[in-house]
Amino acid sequence: MDSPTLTLRALSTLARVSPARGGLVTALSVAGRDVLYLDEATLADPSKNVRGGVPVLFPSPGRLRDDRYARGAVAGALGQHGFARSSPFEVLDAREDRVTMRLRPSDAARAEFPFEHELTLSARVSPGALHLDAEVRNPGAVELPYGLGYHPYFFVPAAEKAAARVPTQATRAWDNVAKRARALSGIALGDGEVDLHLLDHGGSRAELCLGDGRVVVAGDDGWQRWVVWTLPGRDFVCLEPWTSPADALNTGDGLLTLAPGASRAHRLTISWEPAASAAR
Repeated sequence: MDSPTLTLRALSTLARVSPARGGLVTALSVAGRDVLYLDEATLADPSKNVRGGVPVLFPSPGRLRDDRYARGAVAGALGQHGFARSSPFEVLDAREDRVTMRLRPSDAARAEFPFEHELTLSARVSPGALHLDAEVRNPGAVELPYGLGYHPYFFVPAAEKAAARVPTQATRAWDNVAKRARALSGIALGDGEVDLHLLDHGGSRAELCLGDGRVVVAGDDGWQRWVVWTLPGRDFVCLEPWTSPADALNTGDGLLTLAPGASRAHRLTISWEPAASAAR
């Protein structure tokens, strides 16, 4: 059964979550300042992937080569970013400041990805922050391969993107627009489409610096892959933490695995720091 949109509150911080639309956090605001971007039309149309909020990418962030994968004797087709973002989550617990949801494989998901899996996601707010705690469990009898990612769309007016910054130590990136690896010396967010997969960002923390403050995305050591994406004329910049790069189900690069009966936790926090506090 579809669940309604849930509202989470902690003092001046508010978030909204849509379990039926992939466990999606659709909104985050701090003291009235919208941190996330949302295209309401895509949220209202179940036939579309939602453009906005914080989509969950599982079991494969990014695009597979030819949209297909092969792991041992198992082969199949899987769309970009996997099926979690378009699957309904079951609500296990809902409180004023948090909600816990679970995704188990549907028949359609098993047809695409015949590995038993269970993804439990908790979204919680605290003053100035959104906390996303995910647990992946393997209830099956064979090893579970997977990757996990988030695709947060941060609200940045198109006219202000040229002044926005994503500080990084990365010196190289895969340019997914040009389809080639290239040297990196800064990221220009105001120059057309940007789709950069940072190859050596170094660390599980990244920032998006804006005129009125900064967004900080930080998690445990598993978040080592970062993607920066934006489109011209659109009011968002995506700063995406992934556990593995695109096509990991084929290449094995950074791919995570779980033995039968095992589980693994993944923790991430998205926080908003207004300019006055960010400068301290």
